Amino acid sequence: MSSTVLCRILHCVKNEVVCLRGQHRLYSRCLSPNHSSSNVKQKRMKLLSFPSQTGLSRTDNSVFSMRKVFRHSSTEEELQFQLTPVQINRILRANEQSVKIPEFDGKNLNPVLKFESNQLPANSPNEDRRSAATCLQTKGMMFGVFDGHAGYACAQAVSERLFYYIAVALMSQKNLEEIEFAMEHMKPVLPILQWYKPINDYIYRKPASLYLDHLRVFWQELIDHDNAEGMSTGDSLAYAFKRLDSDISLEAQVPLDSDIMRNMAIQVAFAGSTACVTHVDNIDLHVANSGDCRAILGVQEEDGSWSSLPLTHDHNALNPSELARVRSEHPKSEENTVVTGDRLLGLLMPLRAFGDVCFKWSKELQQSILENGFDLETLDIYHYAPPNYLTPPYLNVDPELTYHKLRPQDKFLILATDGLWDMLSNDEAVRLVAEHLTGIHLEEPVAASERQVKLGQMHSLLLKRRARAVPSRDPNVATHLIRHSIGTNEYGEIEQVQLAAMMSLPEDLTRMYRDDITVTVVYFNSDLIKAHYKENNLRFL
Repeated sequence: MSSTVLCRILHCVKNEVVCLRGQHRLYSRCLSPNHSSSNVKQKRMKLLSFPSQTGLSRTDNSVFSMRKVFRHSSTEEELQFQLTPVQINRILRANEQSVKIPEFDGKNLNPVLKFESNQLPANSPNEDRRSAATCLQTKGMMFGVFDGHAGYACAQAVSERLFYYIAVALMSQKNLEEIEFAMEHMKPVLPILQWYKPINDYIYRKPASLYLDHLRVFWQELIDHDNAEGMSTGDSLAYAFKRLDSDISLEAQVPLDSDIMRNMAIQVAFAGSTACVTHVDNIDLHVANSGDCRAILGVQEEDGSWSSLPLTHDHNALNPSELARVRSEHPKSEENTVVTGDRLLGLLMPLRAFGDVCFKWSKELQQSILENGFDLETLDIYHYAPPNYLTPPYLNVDPELTYHKLRPQDKFLILATDGLWDMLSNDEAVRLVAEHLTGIHLEEPVAASERQVKLGQMHSLLLKRRARAVPSRDPNVATHLIRHSIGTNEYGEIEQVQLAAMMSLPEDLTRMYRDDITVTVVYFNSDLIKAHYKENNLRFL
């Protein structure tokens, strides 16, 4: 983060204040003298309508205003942050997960050595989710990150359900028939997935029966397709994404047994979530991405140098091919209104997502559903009529699929929501993980422009290099990435004042400077991958 941004943070939190106590910290809030509305432009926002937790309120003229939030300072000139390094570490490490994977699971060799994951929320509650599981009736492991918007409900549902849809689509006809027989005769059903759930991850339990009913309908249809070997991995990923999104839409339209289930189905459908999922089986790596999360490979060449290999493309207006795709799906007359201000209909940043039925259903269907006695305020549903909503649907969840054959030089995979990529480039993230993995800081060669520099410029260059030599303070590499994404200065050095500033911001101001961040780093067993190539007389590039 540049010193300019840091100075802006420090400036905006200095003011005369009344001290309020928040969780783990003290902070202060005061309203502007005339309490007038002010337009707030956020660095990154998926929607222009916000949950109540952000502190935004809607005025009569439909303009959003935000209460100014300030933090207490003990003097006029010096800001005293209340978070100590110990408190910062406690917050940063609260959602850590680290799992070592056995090389042999009793049936197959596993190319995954271990994975490490972490989350740092900006929204309250956190709208990101993550998942990791092993397929028990087929082969392979799955990892996923899910970035929710307009609430967490959709991301929560997708993180719990999508892997089951993928695993079922991969299963053979025989396995599906065995599961259906067990269900029909009320016998124990063989487990489909082995989950790796962090201790503090939330699980929806109330809609479990509804989710199982629709999953069963899905596998019954697969049985009718009479596909003896099951679908290919790529087809399974694509079909599962689209089928789950269809079920989410259907559940919000049909009568359900209880008001709780009905309300939850509506919440999930009107919220939204992007998703990036990987399936690893031996040396076969498949990625399915819908939205602006990313999957990036860390590659180490024979000379020891590192590079990043993107396995996804961001599905937003900054991607020219994605922008052209969206515009091509609507009449020429809408070319200038489908995407405005780099957002779908001027509102939504990602151009593919689960849920978000307000961008998929007709106006008539939305009205008929929401007139059925729902209390939208209680349900935290922020329904709005997008401008120029003429030829829906404007949004779909169709994932972009990527296949990569793992090589011995492919050392790790970074899966992360856009909160990380807002702060770090692909190459920066790979460098940080590589340095954490090897314990060696990676020096960049002196550029031609740096060979003739003035003394002050040389001092700046030396500071950058010194910062790179500082050892990591985080055993978990996901925490290492998150710490660097929010706490480094222009020299790449962790700056305690900046880190304290970012971590100490009150909840309704944090979202102005960063998004929720979720990171999962998967490490591969290079020796096992190399042995596979040797045994099968394969060449790797």
